[in-house]
Amino acid sequence: MTPIFPGSVDAAGQPATLGVLGGGQLGRMFVHAAQRLGYFTAVLEPDAQSPAGLVSHHHIQTTYDDPAGLAELAQLCQSITTEFENVPAQALQTLAQTRPVAPSAAVVGIAQNRIEEKAHFTACADVSGVTCAPYAVIETLAQLQAVQNERADLLPGILKTARMGYDGKGQVRVKTAKELAAAWAELGSVACVLEKMLPLTAECSVLVARGWDGQIVSFAPQRNVHVNGILAVTAAYEGNMPSVLADRARDAAVAIAQHLGYVGVLCVEFFVVDDGTEHGGLVVNEMAPRPHNSGHYTIDACDASQFDLQVHALAGLPLPQSRQHSPAIMLNLLGDVWLDANGQLQEPDWQAVLRLPGTHLHLYGKLDARAGRKMGHLTITGPDVDGVKAVARRAAALLSLPGLDAI
Repeated sequence: MTPIFPGSVDAAGQPATLGVLGGGQLGRMFVHAAQRLGYFTAVLEPDAQSPAGLVSHHHIQTTYDDPAGLAELAQLCQSITTEFENVPAQALQTLAQTRPVAPSAAVVGIAQNRIEEKAHFTACADVSGVTCAPYAVIETLAQLQAVQNERADLLPGILKTARMGYDGKGQVRVKTAKELAAAWAELGSVACVLEKMLPLTAECSVLVARGWDGQIVSFAPQRNVHVNGILAVTAAYEGNMPSVLADRARDAAVAIAQHLGYVGVLCVEFFVVDDGTEHGGLVVNEMAPRPHNSGHYTIDACDASQFDLQVHALAGLPLPQSRQHSPAIMLNLLGDVWLDANGQLQEPDWQAVLRLPGTHLHLYGKLDARAGRKMGHLTITGPDVDGVKAVARRAAALLSLPGLDAI
């Protein structure tokens, strides 16, 4: 790919413009990173008040599969990405006929389907050194009955829809064959995977960026805490997990990206399981073909954020190996923070929060606070880990945020 340099114009006088499908907070942070480098940006998103659309040079307000909207995006942009994995893969294929698109439709398609995703993890296990939890595919009644009769080893387990599951949605915990059948019916008898429940001790994720030329860089693993299936806390500092596991996770994420021929920023999530060894074992859970909530700390704690790397990769620029200059803890801010005990709206005490040293508040421009909705995040940085932890606990207490007990 020919690099797209910031500030350049083409023969028709069109400024260098990068496009993104999706107008949420990830798109907003991508737009900010691109604009800081000097690029124009275009967002295709149906919501007139989308966080990314409100700050972009161009907002194409159409559905993701609208032919006219896609044509306009391709006309405006020299290169195009997506901010979430549930964009129609066909839309990416259409754009790729005339413009560089990263990640590719094929890779996004794998991430959209847990069955294909797990097959990929299994196929590259010899290279990555890490595989996924034991699982079975359930797409038909015959497969359900086969699992009930022949795979008792998978129970208790978690039944997950193959598509459209995120933040704990589309998942049911089951203990018995009877519960499995009821859960599959509850989920609409759609294609699912049944994963064996493992004795988890921790969760972590790794961010990788890979360029068109195969250059690849990565961040150190971050340790994550989920509450009700939604990320609550990310701890990013040296010693957040045993170094032997951190090295394995980082190497595995790089191998997975290489195996895919991935271009862009990829997040790979892992479980740490109690396997009887000193540090435990590592199991790959899922991947996100985009920047990730757990990587938001990189904006304030690193000299190049995950969004900077997304811009560099998309434009064909060299990828800097980002350096983390401060230990960090990221606290996810859901709409619950704006609700009192009776569910009535209240303004959080930002005055008290922002008096705390090393606090960096990021709100996403969403006007309607609802329980469970991602409204922003708060990153705490500082010169030492103990100080960052202390401030994070004070901030969490002020905002009634869960999850820090596990860090």
